[in-house]
Amino acid sequence: MQDIWRLSAADLAGLIRKREVSAREATQAALDRLDAVNPAINAVIDHRPDDALAQADAVDASLKRGDGPGPLAGVPVTVKVNIDQQGFATTNGVTLQRDLIAASNSPVVDNLRKAGAVIVGRTNTPAFSYRWFTSNKLHGETLNPRDPSITPGGSSGGAAAAVAAGIGHIAHGTDIAGSVRYPAYACGVHGLRPTLGRVAAYNASSPERSICPQISAVSGPLARTIGDLRIALAAMAQPDARDPWWVPAPLVGPAMPKRAALCIAPDGLHVVAEVRDAVIDAARRLEKAGWTVEELQNAPPLREAADLQTRLWLGDGYQAMREAAEREGDPGALACLGGNRDKAIDDQAAYSKILTRRATLTRDWQLFFERYAVLLMPVSGELPFPQRLDLKDEASFERVWAAQMPQVGIPLMGLPGLTVSTGLVGRTPVGVQIVAGRYREDLCLLAGEAIEAGGTPASPIDPLR
Repeated sequence: MQDIWRLSAADLAGLIRKREVSAREATQAALDRLDAVNPAINAVIDHRPDDALAQADAVDASLKRGDGPGPLAGVPVTVKVNIDQQGFATTNGVTLQRDLIAASNSPVVDNLRKAGAVIVGRTNTPAFSYRWFTSNKLHGETLNPRDPSITPGGSSGGAAAAVAAGIGHIAHGTDIAGSVRYPAYACGVHGLRPTLGRVAAYNASSPERSICPQISAVSGPLARTIGDLRIALAAMAQPDARDPWWVPAPLVGPAMPKRAALCIAPDGLHVVAEVRDAVIDAARRLEKAGWTVEELQNAPPLREAADLQTRLWLGDGYQAMREAAEREGDPGALACLGGNRDKAIDDQAAYSKILTRRATLTRDWQLFFERYAVLLMPVSGELPFPQRLDLKDEASFERVWAAQMPQVGIPLMGLPGLTVSTGLVGRTPVGVQIVAGRYREDLCLLAGEAIEAGGTPASPIDPLR
């Protein structure tokens, strides 16, 4: 079979289960694709072909024995370089961690493997996984395969670039402020930020996470189809006792009327015409699929949530982060920490006040989602930014962060969010964001499938020069 790497994860897993394609053939196709396109985009920064083929052989042996191969039987996937994979360095994009070799797998890696997936490579991230662009001193810069002049997004930029270019059928990413949703948007694929507690997280190689990452950072999938996100979520969300925040919530909740709220410019967000058009078009697609769409001027507070999320994040060890970034000498991390320095807090009472306000905002949003199944709004107020825009000057840095407000606010409440890529403006991707109540990823995906049916950018693609 030619171009196995072009298949959806669902289709490929079906062929492997029927033994029409072997896991080894699928893995070799992914490795060949990696060799062909990764030099142009630098999405995968560590991979061991022999290890990947050994994983594939184990899947084929399981099939030969008649064992259940799992929902991702033999499907090649990638994982982000900020989670533990046994025998590999958990670098998080920094030279300071180049020798931090994991002795065990993170829960996400274990769950992907249990589902039958084959991990073919580790994807790039900005230093400390903290930037809307993906570059670092250790692994270099990742380019967007659709257009190298625009960002591939961050921090899961390597993940999005890889899956858009056909290196793996599903990519793992992490999201504390948009790091799954924005790279998916920038690279023209789909990306799901699950609810806090849905996907177990733990890196034995590293110190215990501080409070903000514990209550707002999640792992989630990026893929070329909504159906593949659904399969990937089910695989990633399996229980693991190592994460005390993991919640045994059902993947499908009670039925709700197909009623969507539409908010084109939440809290006065500046939205460029191309983004506005994409959101309106997505609303029409929902209506065509039988959804009722009600336009609102505002949802519950989102700008405040974004501000508090940034303060909580930076107040949770800002000085230590700044010192580490200075030792690393990474310009992107230093620009982000410096640009947000006024939001760093070191007052215990202020920190407590944020956590208290978080409960009120979460309640407001939960009540909102009693009335609406989903909220449809922009991922960003702008199209994907020119590469390295945040390093140009202070005004450009402020422009970047202002546009990302719809992404940054959602994690404060622990809500799920889905980026659906809907089209291209020239060769620049555009898409929309769907948000639902906690543990209602199923509603995000249901609405996402209706929007996806109206058209998405072709993928996988050959990287443009």
